[in-house]
Amino acid sequence: MDCTTIVRGGSVVTRDGTEPADVAVLDGQIVAVERELELTAAEEIDASGLLVLPGVVDAHVHFNEPGRADWEGFARGSAAVAAGGGTCFIDMPLNAHPPTVDALAFDAKLAAALGSSLTDFAFWGGLVRTNLGDLVDLAARGVVGFKAFMCPSGIDDFAYADDATLREGMARAAELDLPVAVHAEDAELTQRLAAVATGTGWRDFVASRPVEAELEAIERAIAIAEETGCSLHIVHVSSGRGIRLVAEAKSRGIDVTCETCPHYLVFTEDDLDELGAVGKCAPPLRPLAERDELWAELAAGSIDLLASDHSPAPAAMKTGDDFFATWGGISGCQSLLAALLPEAKRRGVALAKLVNGLTAAPAERFKLPGKGRLEPGYDADFNLVDLETPGPLRADELQYRHRHSPYVDRLPHARVRRTVLRGETIWLGGHRVGAPAGRLVRPTGVR
Repeated sequence: MDCTTIVRGGSVVTRDGTEPADVAVLDGQIVAVERELELTAAEEIDASGLLVLPGVVDAHVHFNEPGRADWEGFARGSAAVAAGGGTCFIDMPLNAHPPTVDALAFDAKLAAALGSSLTDFAFWGGLVRTNLGDLVDLAARGVVGFKAFMCPSGIDDFAYADDATLREGMARAAELDLPVAVHAEDAELTQRLAAVATGTGWRDFVASRPVEAELEAIERAIAIAEETGCSLHIVHVSSGRGIRLVAEAKSRGIDVTCETCPHYLVFTEDDLDELGAVGKCAPPLRPLAERDELWAELAAGSIDLLASDHSPAPAAMKTGDDFFATWGGISGCQSLLAALLPEAKRRGVALAKLVNGLTAAPAERFKLPGKGRLEPGYDADFNLVDLETPGPLRADELQYRHRHSPYVDRLPHARVRRTVLRGETIWLGGHRVGAPAGRLVRPTGVR
């Protein structure tokens, strides 16, 4: 026996494109990616007619454990990640309770994830006014960076960071060689517009969080990052203008990246007429022209990575006539890859470019060793995907604790046939396989 597993006959997607190749695995790592490998293996997987993709790395999820596992939890959330072709996720510091803002909270979250998560995982630490002295301990525990809100987060125990907090936090993060990620919406503008809203429908909510609030916050975050020398990441950018602000800052030598999410790429604000609060998020869904601009920026290579911003809640929190009062978060990690592949194909966006934004780019941005590539020496994390016969996502296919999502019955999804983590199949034929074996992935090269 030359190796543990060989995947034969598939079309392998690499950083350079797509080509027929076999993938050989030994002891949980990829050892060869070549055409017609003359090797033997204990297990051979037939990937004929399927794409073989690196495992998706979802850099932005809220699994809400410990403390709010009734909203999702690591077991159900990681199963959804695996069902969508994912092999690693990075969990945000909120809406866990307590949030991940100190060493004790990190330890509690790690204890909850170990033995529960089907996939590998990493953690963001929080950045709030009261935990500036805890950033060193969080870095020592292995967080990939620190997340801050520039407007109220919607969670009482995770306060937003004013400019003074952000400046001090970024300075300390720079010393630790870790990035700061920001939710970029201007607090003063959004609160003022919400206060003068004359109604409570979705149009009133969307009007209270305009693109201008996002742009103002992005500009301010970039200025503070430049001042402090901090590496900056802007999460869930919803507008082409926001992406271009990041691109312009990069051209000036500032270390800044950005992500967008599938819901901004496949839905528009007009879909809220039908979706209601299931489609509520912040920043909100945008007009058609903004969606098309995001696709143009993605095709141009200006969007660094793609993430789901999976933010679930019980159904009771997603109903009601007051759009301001309902929970603002979209359940979407299971659709991150599956919904974007058919849409990218329809729009003529290069498959390798899209896949890079879901796999190698987040792994490299957040220094996750062994993740994100189908190359020798990397973890044998991959999925087998049928892109030729996409179909609608059904509610009974959802792995979430609460089976509501704007993607259900609305968009064609590629079909993830198998997901493999470190050489072991964890998802096959619509079902999870084996016991949870997810590990914490710590960033490399951090001071």
